Amino acid sequence: MTCLSEFIHDLKTHKNLCEDILKLVGNEHARLRSSDENPGVETSGTKKKFLAQLTESLNKIREHRTAWLRLEPALRQEHPEIAELLRENQNLIMRILVLDRENEQALLRKGLVPPKHVPPANRQRPHFVTSMYQRHSAS
Repeated sequence: MTCLSEFIHDLKTHKNLCEDILKLVGNEHARLRSSDENPGVETSGTKKKFLAQLTESLNKIREHRTAWLRLEPALRQEHPEIAELLRENQNLIMRILVLDRENEQALLRKGLVPPKHVPPANRQRPHFVTSMYQRHSAS
């Protein structure tokens, strides 16, 4: 049972970390919308600190999740709080990704991204790979 309590603790810690990252990305978003300055310079160092913490947290959760999936389904159903925490973490991560992508787009529109960091044109077309497969399979 200690494994499950550690899993719950690590999920809550990860959730708190994701909430902090969401605040950082949200603040960056607000600064981008309100001025023409580059907020990325200020947040770059903080993001790097979060990256190390996030990597460590994700590694812990991966280990726990592997053990979690090996448990009997009946035993997993006795702990709905774990499924709920997993869902909450996924939702937070998706919100972070969407907001960070919007920030990236705003930085690109304002010309605040160095040319070597500009994403390739095909990244802006989410169905590029699908259309490529369709074109080549028809040949």
